[in-house]
Amino acid sequence: MAEKEWKGNTFGTAFMHRWLIRALRYSDVRFWYAFAAVFVIPFCMIFAKGARTSWRYFRRRHGFGPLRSLLMTYVNLTLFSQVVIDKFALYAGKRMSIKVVGSDIFRRLASADDGFVILSAHVGCYEMAGYELVSDRKMFNALVYANEKASVMNGRSRLFADNHIRMIPITSDMSHLFRIEEALRGGEIVSIPADRVFGSRRTVGVSLLGAEASLPSGPFSVAAMRGLNVVAVNVMKTSARGYTAYVVPIDYDKTAPRREQVRTLADGYAAELERVLRMYPAQWYNFFDFWHDGAGNR
Repeated sequence: MAEKEWKGNTFGTAFMHRWLIRALRYSDVRFWYAFAAVFVIPFCMIFAKGARTSWRYFRRRHGFGPLRSLLMTYVNLTLFSQVVIDKFALYAGKRMSIKVVGSDIFRRLASADDGFVILSAHVGCYEMAGYELVSDRKMFNALVYANEKASVMNGRSRLFADNHIRMIPITSDMSHLFRIEEALRGGEIVSIPADRVFGSRRTVGVSLLGAEASLPSGPFSVAAMRGLNVVAVNVMKTSARGYTAYVVPIDYDKTAPRREQVRTLADGYAAELERVLRMYPAQWYNFFDFWHDGAGNR
């Protein structure tokens, strides 16, 4: 099966990122949306491997015809460029509107004594959750990739500073696991990406959009080991400056054997991820071989 790891960083050089942040301070994001749609995305449609992966995703997972899949691939890459622009716009001081569906679920868990686990995926723009799902009572620990560009990490750190959010880089020596354990032992929130295998090769097979795929077992094991509550959070782009965050609990039998708990959590998470992808099919941003049947081969 093809390699499924991500390099762990945003495309572009540090200079490009700094330049974009400066430009966005004095310009409308819609100008950059248009620039990307007209001059960047057509180039990507021809030369980027991710475009072919995206086309197969729409053909095989959603059953669209060839021409509609081609159109949806263009929409997919365009929305992805807008999500990236939005993140840098926030670093530049712009504001986004974020509506939360299920905010009462987050508030209830955040007010309890025990910690809990948030599962995320590379759909929409999960980073936006860090600007809206804020707890004054609990520290929010977000697992992030250690290889990310300094411009991105610095932007996040500055904006998250007042929101009780602490980033935990995923490291090759697995030291991040000790920080996760410490955070959960202290009754804090831990946010973990649950759709990409990174580091550990342990996976659990699930059915997603009609085919078998593998999810990393680690995020589910972390919750099952302590019998913690789990929620899935997906933040989807709904307008030029608007996002909607969906907070959905993932239920499981905390008295069941550990292996069964992990399986139930993985299946429940996959079901919620599929529900969101049915609503927003163009906001799937895993541009690699995700399914076992090859829908998404590089």
